[in-house]
Amino acid sequence: MPPNLTIWLDADAAPRALKDVCYQVAERRSLRVIVVANQHLRLPPLPEISQVKVGSGFDAADDHIADNCAPGDLVVTADVPLASRVVAKGSLAIDHRGRVLDEENVQNNLAMRDLSHELREEGLVTGGPPPFSKADRQRFINALDRTVTALLKD
Repeated sequence: MPPNLTIWLDADAAPRALKDVCYQVAERRSLRVIVVANQHLRLPPLPEISQVKVGSGFDAADDHIADNCAPGDLVVTADVPLASRVVAKGSLAIDHRGRVLDEENVQNNLAMRDLSHELREEGLVTGGPPPFSKADRQRFINALDRTVTALLKD
């Protein structure tokens, strides 16, 4: 019987390489992956992977994930406010660069995100994060493997 762990993928802004890693983990570990996006995406023909297409409204994908994830699930997202919402429900979040967000660190990450947003609005900081790199992909793979292994042990 497959584990109850579900991986929720906030797919609208996720790099293709990151999505592919999630699909590989789903197949290798027989884990359910729910891909949430505001457009139809081509998914591998695996029974573990399904898609929920949400409306184009602001935060529609985030709202769906936050409303439907369960304690012990893993949410893959670069959206720190979404991470905060799912952690409050007992899930874990992992961002695109392999940073795991949990109840111990999510509020600090949310405060830093808010501060950065304010600094950008005031013109004190410009630009955004660097492009997704091979090193980011490897950090994500390592963190995803460690996190999934730990969740499956619990």
